[in-house]
Amino acid sequence: MAAQRPPLPIDAVLPDIVASLTLRPNAVVVAPPGAGKTTRVAPAILGQPWCKGAVWLLSPRRLAARAAAERIAEEMREAVGDTVGYATRLDSKQSQATRLLVMTPGLFRNRILADPELAGVSAVLFDEVHERSLDGDFALALAIDAQQGLRDDLRLVAMSATLDGARFGALLGNAPLVKSEGQSWPLDVRYIGRRAEDRLEASLLAAVRQALADEGEGDMLAFLPGAADIERAAAAVEEARLPLIVHRLHGQIDPAVQRRALARDPEGRRKLILATSIAETSLTIDGVRIVIDAGLSRRPRFDKAAGIARLVTERASQASATQRAGRAARQGPGVAYRLWEAPATAGMPPFDPPEIHENDLMPVVLDCASWGIVDPRQLGWLDPPSPAAIAEARARLIAIGALGEDGRITAHGKALAAVPLPVPLAHMLLDAAMAGEAELAARLAVLLTEPGLGGRGVDVEVRLGRWRGAKGERNEGAWRLARRLAGVGERLAADRDRVPARSTGGWIATAWPDRVARARAGQRGEYLSVGGRAYRLDPVDPLAGSEWLAIADAQGHAAGVRILAAAAIDAVEVEALFADRIVAHAASSYDAANDRVDHRRERRLGAIALTSGQAGRGEGGEDDVAVRLAAVRDKGLGLIGWGPASQALRQRASFAGLDTLTPAALADSLDLWLTPLLADSRGLRDIPDRRLVDALTGLLDWPALQLLEKRAPADYATPAGSRHPIDYGAEGGPTVAVRVQELFGLTRHPSVGEPPVPLVLALTSPAHRPIQTTRDIAGFWGGSWHDVARAMRGRYPKHSWPDDPAAARPTLLTKAAQARRDAQ
Repeated sequence: MAAQRPPLPIDAVLPDIVASLTLRPNAVVVAPPGAGKTTRVAPAILGQPWCKGAVWLLSPRRLAARAAAERIAEEMREAVGDTVGYATRLDSKQSQATRLLVMTPGLFRNRILADPELAGVSAVLFDEVHERSLDGDFALALAIDAQQGLRDDLRLVAMSATLDGARFGALLGNAPLVKSEGQSWPLDVRYIGRRAEDRLEASLLAAVRQALADEGEGDMLAFLPGAADIERAAAAVEEARLPLIVHRLHGQIDPAVQRRALARDPEGRRKLILATSIAETSLTIDGVRIVIDAGLSRRPRFDKAAGIARLVTERASQASATQRAGRAARQGPGVAYRLWEAPATAGMPPFDPPEIHENDLMPVVLDCASWGIVDPRQLGWLDPPSPAAIAEARARLIAIGALGEDGRITAHGKALAAVPLPVPLAHMLLDAAMAGEAELAARLAVLLTEPGLGGRGVDVEVRLGRWRGAKGERNEGAWRLARRLAGVGERLAADRDRVPARSTGGWIATAWPDRVARARAGQRGEYLSVGGRAYRLDPVDPLAGSEWLAIADAQGHAAGVRILAAAAIDAVEVEALFADRIVAHAASSYDAANDRVDHRRERRLGAIALTSGQAGRGEGGEDDVAVRLAAVRDKGLGLIGWGPASQALRQRASFAGLDTLTPAALADSLDLWLTPLLADSRGLRDIPDRRLVDALTGLLDWPALQLLEKRAPADYATPAGSRHPIDYGAEGGPTVAVRVQELFGLTRHPSVGEPPVPLVLALTSPAHRPIQTTRDIAGFWGGSWHDVARAMRGRYPKHSWPDDPAAARPTLLTKAAQARRDAQ
């Protein structure tokens, strides 16, 4: 007999939801937080005439799934596991009598792939679909496809508090939209800000103190981005000895501890619950009247270059902030403290990005192939995956033999799809089962997918050892999962050939071969992986003394990714595991520091040179000319020893606008002009400058040479009849250095180029010391010349310094020498 349930806002629209599903196969339910959709819609469906089988309720997180099942069972006055049960990865309570089963989308994915018809299931409800997790979107896409192709009697319901109803309605075949207005309690939102220089835990502690001072009653719920942030904040609050009982709420703690965080304190004490986004939706936490929001979220981002999904801390979305604040007003008036200024809200992203645009699509592509779909975009997605991400995931699946070149699933791929693990770990488990080590691989897989098992630390073998002796509900659930996985692996590998046993590092290397890494010589804690990625490990970590590591998890990007989980592996095992990938060859490279070609024999595993030694030119190495030419193509023309004359020619051509001698054009024509020069030289820096000039000049036809001389003449002829080279590479533009006496009589400033550009005249004394630069010789004569001449007359009395240089005769001689010449 059902208990007398307190009325909830959703109750008013339950008849509409039931009526919609009687007439149509699908429905969309929009209800604000606290309306009761999670706990009331599924039980209402159970009693309908068309509902002969089970109802599955998909909740986005394990904590929410378990709590929802417990709340529904409580309202039905039954124990969990009777009519209402739940199933998560580590924990399950259900029986033959269970008709309403709450589970996560990931578990649903496993079940529908195993049984596409969903035999015995009458309806599937997708709760909190606005969160747009990859598992949730994929689960809905598979369910729609199964309904359209196999089960037209299957009912599907999408539910959320912040749902884009029109989009989901269209996705579900123009399904009717049912809205619950909900119960509105007053919510006071206060922006208290946070100084950028303060640590997060200090800001959180200040907000808690303010809330205690402002609010005389009510429990507090504080949102922080990750488990480490929660631990630091808990330590700060507990050290402050405030009148609060501190609870932690995240996915790495035991279910029993999570239950205590959700329930009212049995002694009536005020609570502070420090939670990740795990508490953002689905759950109503009794007694919470105060929310403190740091405004941050941790989200996965798949780094294709590194092949790892890294967690990044970033600003929460506006929708997320609204959800969090609403937790304070689910059972009565509440207040939300936000650790940012009010104007900053407008700069937050409106919604969380769909994970399908951020995550690794390897499991989606494999599961679709198992489903019989080569292109995942054929499924019904709210936001389809990108073709580039699909192609990248498909290439990695082909590399491990899970897909054929045509994208269709192989026998190995079908086995991988049947293992409820990420693809690399499923691949590892099957290989381990063939070696008789399925139990070790299964424990390793669970340890690497359940954060916090075995404590902290990089060394996976140490964590495995600690986990063996650990107690608690979560640890025991993890052991049960490992045993189930081992059984799955052994069953799938029963008919396969045996393979040799491996170390823990060897099994990690099987899962992620490109993350096998070798220590860099002389750099403790610095590693280079087979895939070419640099990894870092704290030099004081005991594992940093290992020459080889198999890396299971890492965080970061760019040049140095920080290793989070790894195991040592010795060189003998590396060579045995990857014998088919090791390539032996003679390699030749250009040594720029010494301007020479080095020939070496190498054995390489990807980016790692296993062995290397000097080799002769006749041992398969490349020709010296080809190596030097390749170096110039790779590193650029700067490797060549350009002399003054060849540099000047290139600068003239650039000024004249001739494309033939631009860096890009010269790089494209290296075979034409550089190869002949290299044949007669020992290096790139000892090519005679005159030969470089001849080679470059040979690239210019007659019209180009004429244009070069017209637009960028090599020399400037002075009024005195002398010629001086023009520097077209000067910072101020084409410049010529000339003694000022050679320019006497010059009234019109010289120019070069088309359109004409004034030539910069760098005027010097008779001793070739700088006097002045000018782009206006007439202005110089009529202006500062008089001061210059007065100073120069005392320093160079033997030379001419006329008052009117524009009317004077240009000369290269002293006054006496000029007089003698004139007398002859």
